[in-house]
Amino acid sequence: MASLDPVLDKDGVRLTVDDAVATVTLTNPDKRNAQSPALWRALTEAGRLLPGSVRVVVLRAEGKSFSAGLDRQAFTPEGFDGEPSFIDLARGSDAELDATIAEYQDAFTWWRRSDLVSIAAVQGHAIGAGFQLALACDLRVVADDVQFAMRETSLGLVPDLTGTHPLVGLVGYARALEICATGRFVTAEESVSTGLANVAVPADQLDDAVRDLTAALLAVPRDAVVETKALLRGATDRTYEDQRVAERAAQARRLRDLAGVGE
Repeated sequence: MASLDPVLDKDGVRLTVDDAVATVTLTNPDKRNAQSPALWRALTEAGRLLPGSVRVVVLRAEGKSFSAGLDRQAFTPEGFDGEPSFIDLARGSDAELDATIAEYQDAFTWWRRSDLVSIAAVQGHAIGAGFQLALACDLRVVADDVQFAMRETSLGLVPDLTGTHPLVGLVGYARALEICATGRFVTAEESVSTGLANVAVPADQLDDAVRDLTAALLAVPRDAVVETKALLRGATDRTYEDQRVAERAAQARRLRDLAGVGE
């Protein structure tokens, strides 16, 4: 990716913007891009700082691993400096605990905004929160050394950073349950064959593959992509007949726009 002045660069997250393309980079390779509440707040801020010109957001990570998941410091009694420990959270009220988890989830929700297409470029380990961050994106391009794993159940927890919905949608309930309950690794080959990833490439070709996909997305009129994304995302929640209605309405909007006719 081109070197640009960062719009945001803190707590292990860097955001750069080049006209229609924004790049969010995890920048703590020495810790395998382990995640923390501070990193999640930085990711949320990155989403808020995106200018309206951005059409594609690329999520990438420095180093050999995309993200090893939640920093294990979270499981110590002390937790992170200035943050409530997990023990403190557990001792709080239901409302406080729910609000805190909801705040953490904000870092994982904006990637699927209707006006954007997000691409995760994933290499090496993507474990737990790292797996869920990759799942937060619309598309995943993976290196051939990728290893996805959902390890929350081995810690007595559940995946709670919005990863369960897209995982079931991509690979189906039975496989999603098996992946989460066993915590096993999912390789590049399996991730492509099951629909978890769009394509796998040699690690040294990852950036080029993402660049090519980005260019292809930008070659299509933005409003057509926005309408198509909305149709596809809503398809599973609509009946066949309701989807037909939605398609007609979307196409009518596109035709009127192309013809310069107001509704």
